[in-house]
Amino acid sequence: MNGKKWDYDVPSQEIWEEALRVLKPGGYLLSFSGTRTQHRMAVRIEDAGFEIRDMIAWVYGQGFPKSLNIGKAVDKLQGNKGEVIDKMPNGYAGLKRNTNPTDDNWKWITVEDTGIEVTKGTSEYEGWGTALKPALEPITVARKPIEKGLTIAENCLKWGTGGINIDACKVGGGAKKWSEPKGDIFHESKNNGAVLEDNPLGRFPSNLILDGSDEVVSLFPNSGNGNGGKPYSYSGKEYNNKETSMFNGDKPQAPSNFNDSGSASRFFYCAKASKQERNAGCEELEEKEGIRTNAPRENEDKKTPARKNNHPTVKPIALMEYLIKLVSRENAVVLDPFMGSGSTGLAAKNLKRNFIGIEMNDNYFEIAKHRLGVD
Repeated sequence: MNGKKWDYDVPSQEIWEEALRVLKPGGYLLSFSGTRTQHRMAVRIEDAGFEIRDMIAWVYGQGFPKSLNIGKAVDKLQGNKGEVIDKMPNGYAGLKRNTNPTDDNWKWITVEDTGIEVTKGTSEYEGWGTALKPALEPITVARKPIEKGLTIAENCLKWGTGGINIDACKVGGGAKKWSEPKGDIFHESKNNGAVLEDNPLGRFPSNLILDGSDEVVSLFPNSGNGNGGKPYSYSGKEYNNKETSMFNGDKPQAPSNFNDSGSASRFFYCAKASKQERNAGCEELEEKEGIRTNAPRENEDKKTPARKNNHPTVKPIALMEYLIKLVSRENAVVLDPFMGSGSTGLAAKNLKRNFIGIEMNDNYFEIAKHRLGVD
């Protein structure tokens, strides 16, 4: 905004005040931002009058480091000659496609053949850079205050807004539940013959969303449900009367209703938008280069490959569907004041929500129209 790239600045407080104005009391705002600017985004949203409710982290493994190689830059300044550590085959620059020319995955190859030299810098700054690999996108979760004098329940009944749809966004992945209660909040668990069975509702949604890539899933240790699959207990105490209630200081453990195990089965998965998804509906458009985002400032003008949908940050439709389901009901109106190439609109359409999209870039607006199939 204001002539600056989104990655270096964020929408003004006045824009969020307009969003607040058109929302119903209790309506939700979800705003993506960069990791370097999420704090500025949240502060402006809050200053506009919203309540900051949470921050969702969308974690992915397909990010590519956009870091300046300081060692290489220093070697160039000092005229240092690099140390040869390997050779690459003629015609390659060190990267080779895993499978075929249409595959987006690359891997580093090393051979003992003659060809291009692979060198290592010799300066004291060899191995230094300027940026971490991007692997997380923050989503600020904010809510317009509920109507003064109303409870959350009363606000939901009057305006249809105020809560988040927990059941619609519960996550599967082997969740379990007891076939019948084995105790209650005031009584310890008893062996009453209950068995664990599949829980069709899944797990309570969290503020962490993964892309399901091996790189991300491997970061999570394999574990069970934290209670060994045993019936939950209340530290040997029976809370069967007011004198020995959980409110007298002997707080019981939380019930363990899941007997699953695995690495990251507790989280919603959503990979980045595929090439097929981002270009669907854009077959008649010409391919254009785009500007990369989240790049170090010294590389801010680096281009993306030419694509029919050349928006640099196309959001996955599945991710937008999940977020829309979380904060809205069927037939609600979804407003995206920074529509980009229209992923939010496609998600709203799939979920039977009404959609209003605003986009100041003519090129992206045209792409969105083609993806949404509107004139």
